[in-house]
Amino acid sequence: MIKKRVDAKGLELTERVVAINRVSKVVKGGKRFKFSVLVVVGDGEQYVGVGTGKAKEISEAVRKGIDKASKDLVELKRVGNTIPHEILASFGAATILLKPAPAGTGVIAGAVIRAIMELGGIKDVVSKVVGRTSNSINIAWATLEALKQSRTPDEILKLRGRKSAETEAAVVPA
Repeated sequence: MIKKRVDAKGLELTERVVAINRVSKVVKGGKRFKFSVLVVVGDGEQYVGVGTGKAKEISEAVRKGIDKASKDLVELKRVGNTIPHEILASFGAATILLKPAPAGTGVIAGAVIRAIMELGGIKDVVSKVVGRTSNSINIAWATLEALKQSRTPDEILKLRGRKSAETEAAVVPA
């Protein structure tokens, strides 16, 4: 499957820092500290991306994370304000479950999944991190993997060689 790249230049992207981690390296003269930052960017309507940056200063790490996240944007498939179907996806040891929710439910999720859903424009979803992991980076990548797997009802019908849902309903005799 060929991945279509999304150009971030025409989009008004909002960024959110989800996790900051201090990383140390022990060298001959002592310890060297750097910061690893997980950043989520999105336009609030359709596109969202995740990136990590690492530098000696937090501001530089955030800038690197924003650059990486805006290069790998994912287009979200939606039905109304929710996702089209239930999705189970994993990345590393993190496995997540995303379920569509009725209007008015809101985003029921942890900090990482909530940031991705809100910046992607999804307003109603229920999520669960299955298993025992608290690694926010793996949870973020698993969420992106789940969103890449989602298909709208029209896409599913097209894959099966049928017409769209509206034309199917119109063709059915009464």
